[in-house]
Amino acid sequence: MNGIILYEGPSAIDGAPIVVIATGLAKRTLNEKTGDMVQTWVIRADVAPHEAVKSGEDASVCGECPHRPAMGGACYVKTFQAPLSVFRAYQRGIYGRVTLEEAADLVAGRTVRLGSYGDPVAAPVTIWEALVSKAKGWTGYTHQWRTAPDAFKRLCMASADDNAEGFAARAAGWRTFRIRTADEPVMPKLEIICPASDEAGMKTDCASCRACMGTASKAKASPVIIVHGSGARRFTLTRNGQALPVAA
Repeated sequence: MNGIILYEGPSAIDGAPIVVIATGLAKRTLNEKTGDMVQTWVIRADVAPHEAVKSGEDASVCGECPHRPAMGGACYVKTFQAPLSVFRAYQRGIYGRVTLEEAADLVAGRTVRLGSYGDPVAAPVTIWEALVSKAKGWTGYTHQWRTAPDAFKRLCMASADDNAEGFAARAAGWRTFRIRTADEPVMPKLEIICPASDEAGMKTDCASCRACMGTASKAKASPVIIVHGSGARRFTLTRNGQALPVAA
């Protein structure tokens, strides 16, 4: 069994039907940056991810993330690829249904990625707490840190898109993961360059680093990374107050 259903129910963001699925249990993958991690997908249960992005129904799983296309952003996740494959497999009924205790056993000793697509805060925090209870570690990020239950602070990093957000999130008790442009500085003592990034020479991978485990991590400083991926140019132009190209 390579994938399991962790949750089916209403989104904590807007009440729409969502499903949380974990994959990579039997077939381990090795992404150069993340390393070997169990992947989790937070998707609409009734709308294909690539269609939800177009209609704005992805708000159920991504909330007010500024990188949503409907918000004028350019999210790096290609929803017509892996998320769509997971959705179609779910529709075909190939994923197993297990208890949360059984799910914890299946990922015991592994590292888990909370929200390979979708924001973990869309699902109940108890789902994630149970899943990682026997895991070696995890990564988690949320743009819903202003409204998320406090219990998520232990599990997730607050996604910050500028220094102001970083300071606000840390003042509220979160650790942060901030993206920056190449000319923006790293805040001394408060931030570290992401060890798994190109700019840090890819010293390690996410599965080994485990700095992005919210306040549960032993790391104190918060990681920061230069914006990368397909949305990097759009992010940089917007940050600098420049007009976006017509084709963007």
